[in-house]
Amino acid sequence: MLSKTTEVNKNLIILHLTVFVWGFTGILGALISIPATQLVWYRVLIAFVTLFAYFKISKIPLKVSRIVFLKLFFTGAIVGLHWILFFQSIKSSTVSVTLVCLSSLTLFTAILEPIFKQQKISVFDIITGSIIIIGIYMIFTFESRYTEGIIYGLISALCASIFSIINSKQIQSRPAPIISFYELIGAWVWVSLYLLITDGYTASMKLNFSDLMYLLVLGTVCTSLAYVAGVSVMKELSAFRVALITNLEPVYGIILAFIFFGKREQMTPGFYAGALIILSTIFIYPVIKNRKRKII
Repeated sequence: MLSKTTEVNKNLIILHLTVFVWGFTGILGALISIPATQLVWYRVLIAFVTLFAYFKISKIPLKVSRIVFLKLFFTGAIVGLHWILFFQSIKSSTVSVTLVCLSSLTLFTAILEPIFKQQKISVFDIITGSIIIIGIYMIFTFESRYTEGIIYGLISALCASIFSIINSKQIQSRPAPIISFYELIGAWVWVSLYLLITDGYTASMKLNFSDLMYLLVLGTVCTSLAYVAGVSVMKELSAFRVALITNLEPVYGIILAFIFFGKREQMTPGFYAGALIILSTIFIYPVIKNRKRKII
């Protein structure tokens, strides 16, 4: 039997690998040639089919009440929109720009969570948000050629913040994989309806061999497998530790983007200054927040 320290270290390695895989999502989004909406349609389909197989093999019951199903199903619309905007941001700018914009999730959550929960917004959260806004403004100023991609990335982060807040309530009464499964189904149905209305089932749905391979990796390894692994480590690691390590996703993603795309991902010094402000803030934020809780 593994000691407690060994078990924690094992889970830390799994979490770092999981976050690294999440960082690889942006690379796949740039490599896949089909439009963002069609890409998400395939990704979600592969992901929920893979999760369904996982549940069947693990003999985990999938039954939920009608009310719970409807809540998760409609939340899936926000999840689907988040992913479409995320991949559209990559296709309209670069992986690095998109991942830094996605880091503004901390800002949106700091503002929206107290509103959703009818709580007072803390002064510390306002200061943190203001610093992140300065970083975003710098990126807008120095990378104006990517304005469209930046806007998509910021709205994507807003959507991620909304469904994360919703899920923080859902997770109190049901397993995370169940939440993910029904939200993925909801996302797939909503994206399917959108494609039907907009006549999206056209030649843009056709996949070449490389697109198919990338999508299979995206749907299985980067979505289903990474999600299950990310949830499993929470048995041994604190939510604070998980949140802190998860903040490495844009760092891993930017490094991978340089490796895969080289000069295409090269930005102005102003971009890196803005990115440094945002990433430093999201790393420092949970540390200070955690210390404040201990003092209280």
